[in-house]
Amino acid sequence: MFSFELYSKDPKSNARRGQLRTNHGTVQTPVFMPVGTNMTVKTLDAFDLTSLGAEIILSNAYHNYLRPGDVRVASMGGVHQMMAWKRSLLTDSGGFQIFSLKGLRKISEEGVKFQSHLSGERHFLSPERVVELQRNLGSDIMMPLDHCIELPSEKQKVLEAAQRTLRWLDRAVKQPRNEGQALFGIVQGGIDAQIRTFSAKETIERDLPGYSIGGLSVGEEKNAMMEMIEVCTEILPHDKPRYLMGVGTPRDLIEGVYRGVDMFDCVMPSRNARNGTLFTSEGKVNIKKAQYSEDQTSLDPDCSCHTCKNFTRAYLHHLFRCNEILGLRLNTIHNIHYYLELMRKVRESLDQGRFSEFYRQWISSQV
Repeated sequence: MFSFELYSKDPKSNARRGQLRTNHGTVQTPVFMPVGTNMTVKTLDAFDLTSLGAEIILSNAYHNYLRPGDVRVASMGGVHQMMAWKRSLLTDSGGFQIFSLKGLRKISEEGVKFQSHLSGERHFLSPERVVELQRNLGSDIMMPLDHCIELPSEKQKVLEAAQRTLRWLDRAVKQPRNEGQALFGIVQGGIDAQIRTFSAKETIERDLPGYSIGGLSVGEEKNAMMEMIEVCTEILPHDKPRYLMGVGTPRDLIEGVYRGVDMFDCVMPSRNARNGTLFTSEGKVNIKKAQYSEDQTSLDPDCSCHTCKNFTRAYLHHLFRCNEILGLRLNTIHNIHYYLELMRKVRESLDQGRFSEFYRQWISSQV
């Protein structure tokens, strides 16, 4: 079972309020999906994520394919069963991870040959196999194999990648999926508005449950990314969810919502937490800095997360300087809470018909 219901649209922007329904429950949109690369959002378990309010998470098909292997995952009841996650799950195709293996992969019409970043072992993934492995993982929403390229690239190369992504999508659509498992299409096209338009129009010809905007946040300038989002959301159907893949900063999320995006994912909150960079209502805090060694205030006075309610900046600084695992965990709890709370506030402003006001106030507070 998969469906999307659009509740309302902000009259002064393209922001939307809606709800996804999957085999594992409902998801309020706009939504941020924490990234659980190896069936875990690092340092957190499924119960932590539930208590933080996450309704859907992302797990990486590429990494689960390599370890422990999709067939093994299937034999153990799928990702949901293995990680004790009872809510909705989206898996990506592995296209971006393979794209990042520069020098270790070869792309052809058949699919992608690559070497494992773990062992150097050679692998091959076709559009058909990528659907099969995500069927084994048991996700609620899956992505087809797409051809992601680095930016900037020559126009012909961008066009060829967009065309190949469409041909791979046609092959993916023909593959069997679990009951209720939704396959989204992916729009490519780099930062070329003409190719993005072509890709978006062609992709929606394949009548799918939802559509993703891929191939962004790979080196292009922010203005170019926002322009491409606008090109895509102008074309993508109003009655289907729109997912901006791998993006991004809190500001990227707010700007994306403004332009009509419903779903986001990014490793930034969890990765930054492990590097000591924390998002707060007063801006970023680098907890590694010596200035926090005797700071007895909470990390963020406006935050209600477990970390902020119970621990001081001095303690978080101490844990990080001592390489204590608890420090990484407390940092991650806070950053994931910050992202999820930001999206909750976005949804609340949409429900109350004041998103444009919220948008202006939030953006001005970040200057």
